[in-house]
Amino acid sequence: MREIEQRGLYYEEFEPDTRYLHRPGRTVTEADNVLFTTLTMNTQALHLDAAWSARQPFGERLVNSMFTLATIVGASVTQLTQGTIVANLGFSEVAFPHPLHHGDTLYSETVVLGKRLSASRPGQGIVTLEHTGRNQDGVVVATATRQVMVWCRDAHAVPDDPGADGDALDPGADAPDGIL
Repeated sequence: MREIEQRGLYYEEFEPDTRYLHRPGRTVTEADNVLFTTLTMNTQALHLDAAWSARQPFGERLVNSMFTLATIVGASVTQLTQGTIVANLGFSEVAFPHPLHHGDTLYSETVVLGKRLSASRPGQGIVTLEHTGRNQDGVVVATATRQVMVWCRDAHAVPDDPGADGDALDPGADAPDGIL
């Protein structure tokens, strides 16, 4: 039987001026916003206090912009970097030109801006990506340029899949008494 494992792209597979549309979109709820905001210890009333936010220019709470950034990058992982990334090197030119509201659906896309082989790490390359998040109306709510280090295909030694059949251990074999 043929097997296909979901993975990101190796350095050689990234093509500049290619746009990847990451689907499905993600409808953002009030719970998402409050949970993310409190988990990250962000006490900004604009994300947590409905009464205070109602008196501010947007008239309501806004989705935490760090949630928006994390979501547009996260949406790209399965298509671009799953299992092929070495490291996230950094972000530049991050912007939030329009707020994201509770109930909006966030759609993400990524354009490959460029790539180069690493001068100091043989078998690895640096790819520059431009991430864009749009709401359900196509309005841009976030943009960010990101550099990632990824493996070149021939240099990446992929370990055996611990969940694959074949080398799986019998759950009772060689187990200490009373432990399965």
